[in-house]
Amino acid sequence: MSANIVIVEDEEDLLELLEYHLEKEGFETTGFLNTKTVAQMLEEEDVDLLIMDRNLPGVEGSEFVKGLREDGFDTPVIFLSAKDSDEDIEEGFVRGGDDYITKPFNMKELLLRVRSVLKRTSKKVSSGKLHFRDLVLDNDTREVFVDGKNIEVTKLEFDLLSEFIKNKNSVLERDYLLENVWGDSENYQYKTVNVAINRLKEKIDPDKSKDYIQTVRGVGYKLC
Repeated sequence: MSANIVIVEDEEDLLELLEYHLEKEGFETTGFLNTKTVAQMLEEEDVDLLIMDRNLPGVEGSEFVKGLREDGFDTPVIFLSAKDSDEDIEEGFVRGGDDYITKPFNMKELLLRVRSVLKRTSKKVSSGKLHFRDLVLDNDTREVFVDGKNIEVTKLEFDLLSEFIKNKNSVLERDYLLENVWGDSENYQYKTVNVAINRLKEKIDPDKSKDYIQTVRGVGYKLC
């Protein structure tokens, strides 16, 4: 099982130890000593799991996760914390944790818990919200928000934007979009894609200042 895991832990030795064992198991990891740029990474990258300490400089870990949940991020979270009272553990779950491991901990158990949470949450595809920069797509209500403002889009435009956000690090060819958004790459032309994308850009970026979707000449389009 391959997954992208972000670890937030202010003890550098423990952070390196966690990264070592998780990468040894085939996971990709990114480590942070505080929460300062974690939300930005969640907006820009596909993150499958957060392993979060609670006693952190600046924002306390569970408060940070509570804020993520309020902003619509549904990335699974395992708290890894020395806060081990029943009240602390309950608080961690109430604020958005999917699992809670107390320190000191057994590395083998942590790896098993990681796999369990990933297996349980990897099926969450159609629900929740998608984020990119100041764009938010609500899959449950099929609404699009730009910088908090609700933008009216068609079903096709919603699906198109959704496909871009799910593949935000990739250039999407027109054939790919016809197959995955229109569901038919034989009876539609490239011009169909071009027109739909131009209409979408006009709605989400009317003054052309944000430049969300860029043309990659001769290939297709990319979310930037």
